Amino acid sequence: MRQRLFVFFAAAALLAAGCGKPAGVLKTSVPVRPAGQQDVIGLTAEPLETVHIGIVGIGMRGSSAVSRLARVPGAEIVALCDLLPDRVEDGQAALAALGKPAASGTYSGAEESWKGLCEQSDVDLVYICTDWMHHYPIAMYAMECGKHVAIEVPAALDLDEIWGLINQSEKTRRHCMMLENCVYDFFEMTTLEMARRGLFGEVIHVEGAYCHNLDPYWDEYWNDWRMDYNRKHRGDVYPTHGIGPVCQVLNIHRGDRMTTLVSMDTKSFNGAKIASERYGEEVKEFANGDETSTLIRTEKGKTILIEHDVMTPRPYSRMYQVVGTEGYASKYPVSEYCLRTDEPAGEKSYRDAEMEALQAGYRNVILTPEFEELAKSVGGHGGMDFIMDYRLVYCLRHGLPLDMDVYDLAEWCSVAPLSRLSLENGSMPVEVPDFTRGAWDRVQGFRYALAE
Repeated sequence: MRQRLFVFFAAAALLAAGCGKPAGVLKTSVPVRPAGQQDVIGLTAEPLETVHIGIVGIGMRGSSAVSRLARVPGAEIVALCDLLPDRVEDGQAALAALGKPAASGTYSGAEESWKGLCEQSDVDLVYICTDWMHHYPIAMYAMECGKHVAIEVPAALDLDEIWGLINQSEKTRRHCMMLENCVYDFFEMTTLEMARRGLFGEVIHVEGAYCHNLDPYWDEYWNDWRMDYNRKHRGDVYPTHGIGPVCQVLNIHRGDRMTTLVSMDTKSFNGAKIASERYGEEVKEFANGDETSTLIRTEKGKTILIEHDVMTPRPYSRMYQVVGTEGYASKYPVSEYCLRTDEPAGEKSYRDAEMEALQAGYRNVILTPEFEELAKSVGGHGGMDFIMDYRLVYCLRHGLPLDMDVYDLAEWCSVAPLSRLSLENGSMPVEVPDFTRGAWDRVQGFRYALAE
């Protein structure tokens, strides 16, 4: 143990000093791109006048997706699939209540009934809202059938699945997007615009998290799959809400890339206790710690801190903090901006009305007042879910690159398996693969594509 701690702290010291990759870093492999494939950065596809959508999984997330997508201009839900027939019926009832046509294709009852939906000729986009373990096989088959795919978070659970989705997207030239709604929250979108315009100077450090006491929600997961997953898997198993928005601020694979990662966790104080209460018997083995912290370094010498905690009564937080040479932004626990000034204090803090006035000068290009009002009226986590769906359909209709591509999916999901590798090796630093295979700096800066 002492030897492990010594290696870890020595490696951490090298990282902090900017000395590049320490000698003790755990290497990861980057498979050779198969012959005939090329990267899908900036991928576009033939414009679709109407995006015909098939939804797989009409449970916790899928039921709300039906209601949202039915209200997106240019979208039509043509197929519904769930293992439980009554959920498909609920989806049809939701469409009827909104005055929309019934889905022509319905699939249920059999374990792989989703294959019929993927094969349905008029489906353009397969929208996947199942439990985590089914995301990968459905997405792979859908792309093989020539469909674009949108996958709930996390889209992939290990490095093999991540590379599989990358290769399938590159091979089929189909969009493969993860449904990371938090990048479309209003504070995050405004702060991204501020960063793009240089308000914070050079952004050098960012923080994100998923801290959410799931005590009231465990019963809502079909077959108790989420508790079971935490029981069997160690690491930050749900990183994308925290890392997605801050990666956009840092222009990850749009001018910078993650290079090294190191994680630490607590032992399972609450996890095993909660599982024992749920199962009515003592659970002695519980893999995931109650709190997991991950520190990531980028090629350009910047840092990212990510946290995961679903087992304590800690207040909900996605952390979301942006630290720049000239300014700072924070959404949790207090929403504020802080900018360098010539005043004696050296800085000025903006909260409440002053913060809103500052934000008004940095309205995101896609958030017109009318659209923001529509998003909030439809809802979905305050409107960000609707913005996510709207942008996905908008880009497909106009033949534009999507806001999030398969490399975003890969980078954000990779925190789970890479954090596990670090933890299982005494919190050793782990090399983050270049999922673009060399194209991470070909495009400079994140931007929203708009039709002319």
